[in-house]
Amino acid sequence: MIRSTAAATAAALLALLPGAAPSHAAPGEPDVDGADLVSVSTEGGKVRLAFRERGATGGTDPDRLRFTARAQPVGAVPADAAFDFLGRPGRPVWALWQGGHGFPSIDTTRVRDAGTVSLDLVGVEGPGSFAAYTVSPWGRPTLLFDSDSDSASASDGDGGDRAAGVEVRAGRRTGGLVWLFDAAGEYRVKLRATAENTSDEATYVVNVPSATPAQKTAATGAASAAASAAGVRVIADGHVDMGPQLSGGALTIRLKDDATSPPTWREPADVILKVTDKARIEVPAGEGYAFLGTAGDPIHLLPQAQQSGIVWPGWNTQHDSVVKGTRGNVTWRLKSVAGPGAVKLFLTGSFGAPEVIFDSAEKLPQQLAIAPNTHAHGNWAFTKPGRYRLSVEMTATTTAGETVSDTKTLTFAVGDSTSTGETGGGSETQSGGLASTGTNIAFLAAAGVVLLATGTAAVLITRRRRPS
Repeated sequence: MIRSTAAATAAALLALLPGAAPSHAAPGEPDVDGADLVSVSTEGGKVRLAFRERGATGGTDPDRLRFTARAQPVGAVPADAAFDFLGRPGRPVWALWQGGHGFPSIDTTRVRDAGTVSLDLVGVEGPGSFAAYTVSPWGRPTLLFDSDSDSASASDGDGGDRAAGVEVRAGRRTGGLVWLFDAAGEYRVKLRATAENTSDEATYVVNVPSATPAQKTAATGAASAAASAAGVRVIADGHVDMGPQLSGGALTIRLKDDATSPPTWREPADVILKVTDKARIEVPAGEGYAFLGTAGDPIHLLPQAQQSGIVWPGWNTQHDSVVKGTRGNVTWRLKSVAGPGAVKLFLTGSFGAPEVIFDSAEKLPQQLAIAPNTHAHGNWAFTKPGRYRLSVEMTATTTAGETVSDTKTLTFAVGDSTSTGETGGGSETQSGGLASTGTNIAFLAAAGVVLLATGTAAVLITRRRRPS
């Protein structure tokens, strides 16, 4: 895998870093966007390994070309176990993709009689590590090549049973191909294609431009890299409120993120609230807390009063459009909860006694009436670690007497070990009150979106391993 001892690593999904426009290959350089980066064909009983640009009828020997990776890091290694092969999360990486006409592909449509094509990483020379993988339509990676595998020149000597190559079905095209590099400089990536008992080898020379200090900052967590293409923001600390807005006669539930100035109202689908183990406590003794479980049981609790290092979610009906455009209370309903345990929302009164608002262990839906121009917080308890999805509805009456409502899903990732990378988008983590980029994962998952949008056939890829 790309090891923690390598220079700097990173990964990333479809869109560009915030504020950036798609790059383009320089005149005379091969354009990998939408191209068949690895094109395998057979003719006259011989295999040919080539590169074919988008729309071209013929291929070119990669040894005659010089490829250039994107001029800035595309993101950072996500904190997602599925991408552990990329190494320590948070480090920047570069991609051989400019952000234009889609991701490159592996093409075996011109292999005639063979059932499968074997692809091997013969070796890699360069200042850092190299990894190649494809991404499923659901954003899950399939590792193809890894320069730190014992099958390539960069063996780590641990004797592990790692991928020595892959086998691809003939007659197909696999889209969503990602090539990543973890340090700037020149790389020589040598591949071998084998089919019908013949082989061909080619060397791809890839130049990875050096990132400027500003680009490195953006990739590793500056606020200027505030959102990835997927727009997913992971908030692990600081103040956030759920509340309705009224526009054009329609009510919309949004989340008010106070990490920015002025605050940013975000779509709930674009936010994951991360409940870290700093919020882990034991259920206190006393009958009043029996609804949380047995005394001494571990739970995660987001407290009613703000604490440093813990996300502080609340709710409000203070948006100007709601204050001026509705009358009476706003009704908040908890419609359903999907997760490994129960969710409990309760208030702590002046004398310490808990007042339960919602308890998913009881029959749903449940509801709360919120007075106009209200801002409140409560205690959010989660009985087991894992990912929770809460379906919530808010209903109001306009000044014209019309009933309006909206339903959205709130997502909580509870526990340090719970991944925030399941969603197909880039994510950023807010910690210590500051926004920081977790990963431009949009580059990873959107590859799967490209497969669906273009109708590209997914190719069966089987990892081959060295004998133990």
